[in-house]
Amino acid sequence: MAERKARVERNTLETQITVEINLDGTGKANFDTGVPFLEHMMDQIARHGLVDLDITCKGDLHIDDHHTVEDIGITLGQAFKQAVGDKKGIRRYGHAYVPLDEALSRVVIDLSGRPGLLMDVPYTRASVGGFDVDLFAEFFQGFVNHSMVTLHIDNLKGKNTHHQIETVFKAFGRALRMAIEMDERMAGITPSTKGAL
Repeated sequence: MAERKARVERNTLETQITVEINLDGTGKANFDTGVPFLEHMMDQIARHGLVDLDITCKGDLHIDDHHTVEDIGITLGQAFKQAVGDKKGIRRYGHAYVPLDEALSRVVIDLSGRPGLLMDVPYTRASVGGFDVDLFAEFFQGFVNHSMVTLHIDNLKGKNTHHQIETVFKAFGRALRMAIEMDERMAGITPSTKGAL
């Protein structure tokens, strides 16, 4: 099997980003983005998805976190799409339920080739440690638009906003892991009746 790795650089007037990803990793992560809470959440993707991530970003944080968070999502999506390749032999679909104390989230993903995000997370607070939680929708929208996946995210229960978000990212990592796993019964076959994704 070919290595499922990618390195993408994206430079704009607002952000300069480098993302390296290994879909067949061990969950190693290295981040230097200037946004600690985002890094904590991306660490969940790596650990629970068993993908290696190395992400650096120099962004216009003197304005706010928006451009940095959204553009990291975009660049991660580009790297993921490149690393996953032609999708032959993968499971394609993934899903996970993850609890954390009182919080419970469900994430379902389809590596469909069609970008779509349906995200329902009724946050109980507007920010965590000064981080605007609405920006996570921008992160996932950027990822979806550039990875060309369909993603459903639902926080089913939760009172603590940190717990709500963490269950979302853990479930996303686990759903991603399931979707990118190789299925030996589908070796060399595109998982679609159309013959292409």
